[in-house]
Amino acid sequence: MNYPLISEYIESIRSAEENFDKLSNLRPMLDSSGNPIISSGNFAVVFKMKDTDTGKLYAVKCFTREQEHRNEHYQKIAGELEFVSSPYLVHFRFLDKELFVDTTQSNETEFPVLMMDWVKGQPMDVYIKEYLHDRYALQMLAYRFCRMGAWLLSQPFAHGDLKPDNILVRKDGTLVLVDYDGMYVPALEGESANELGSPDFRHPLRTEKDFNEHIDDLSIASIALSLKAISLNTELYSQYASSDRLLFSAANYRDIGNSAALQTIIKMVSDTELSALVSAFLLALSKNNLSMMSFRIFLLCEPEKPKIEILSTEITDEERANAITDEFGVGYTADGLKLIGAPYNLTSYTIKEGTKVIGDGAFRHCKSLQSIYISDSVTSIGDYAFCHCHSLQSINIPDSVTSIGRGAFYDCKSLLSINIPDSVTSIGNHVFDGCKSLRSIHISNSVTSIGDHAFWHCHSLQSINIPDSVTSIGDWAFADCI
Repeated sequence: MNYPLISEYIESIRSAEENFDKLSNLRPMLDSSGNPIISSGNFAVVFKMKDTDTGKLYAVKCFTREQEHRNEHYQKIAGELEFVSSPYLVHFRFLDKELFVDTTQSNETEFPVLMMDWVKGQPMDVYIKEYLHDRYALQMLAYRFCRMGAWLLSQPFAHGDLKPDNILVRKDGTLVLVDYDGMYVPALEGESANELGSPDFRHPLRTEKDFNEHIDDLSIASIALSLKAISLNTELYSQYASSDRLLFSAANYRDIGNSAALQTIIKMVSDTELSALVSAFLLALSKNNLSMMSFRIFLLCEPEKPKIEILSTEITDEERANAITDEFGVGYTADGLKLIGAPYNLTSYTIKEGTKVIGDGAFRHCKSLQSIYISDSVTSIGDYAFCHCHSLQSINIPDSVTSIGRGAFYDCKSLLSINIPDSVTSIGNHVFDGCKSLRSIHISNSVTSIGDHAFWHCHSLQSINIPDSVTSIGDWAFADCI
């Protein structure tokens, strides 16, 4: 059977109310250009849809290539999982002949779709890159994945294509599996697999006939070992990972004795949990399953959340005396945690990873500073940190920042727009006072107070959203906003 082109699906989805059979209450979510929001892969295109009755979001998958027995497999998978309640799985429905498409590719006009709950989250590989500097986040990721892996190993079914792309990390850090095309359930016993999954996460000897509850075993062991090792030594990620895999590749599985990644990891086995995961990985690779080992080996101890040390933004005489200066003339405390000063002629700069605090007045009077990148390790921006930076037009404030000192951007005359991230709870006194070019500002729902004179003299300010979370606005907060 031939399937429509992606462009033909898009045209059909634009008139969803007319072209769906049972799902006529769904409407496509549109991007800034007015086009349906989509993502595409080898066999399908996925649309982000909204239920007009409930407001709930869904992912609707439309198929672009034929897969043998796809319809029968999905119906059996849906039947088996209907009564499985787990935060690791999303509810889905397979609907045959659901969407009308006017296509040049086939004599058929009605095509199947798969509807799943929309999951808001990041693919695991994206999450790792974003939080590579945050050891606790990586430890929690390894812990949560191992718990999910233990749960999967205790079930009579298997995902079939377990890899970072198919594991989403929600905002609260919890995990959920997506893409069930290659799933095995007991109702499919004796049948062949539709797909074998990514070579970098499957057993090298697996064929279509290897289709049972153990097809995830090596994937689980490989990902668990990689995540645990990376949480202990983040340099392993830059050394051995790539855009489509973690620490091990298909070539490593075929010649594990010469794997540089494994040789490096074995040197770290003084960590007892890592040592156990190495054993599980080697057993899964040699036996093609983990039936000889208890799934409880993956139940790691929950990492202890580190106590947050609140560093003062004030700069002491001792810190200045012992400061270290980089090649741009920017000064840091000896431990690198606090940026304490910058030369007035600085034009652009990237704050070093690991820096926690931008000290009081650190960039004061840097009138030539046009651009600056704040690394996402920074948690505090000190008082008057960027005041009188007359050439600064835009600045990113990462989600790691929880406090912005008074007058932090005072008299930044060229600043055009700024977003306040969800991590910030208050906008202090005089923060944007004198930002005469500031035209718009987005305040997140986390902000509860706006301080005195916060936007005083913002002559160009045309629009501002003040969310329901704000309970107090200080004196003269918008004075002289003409």
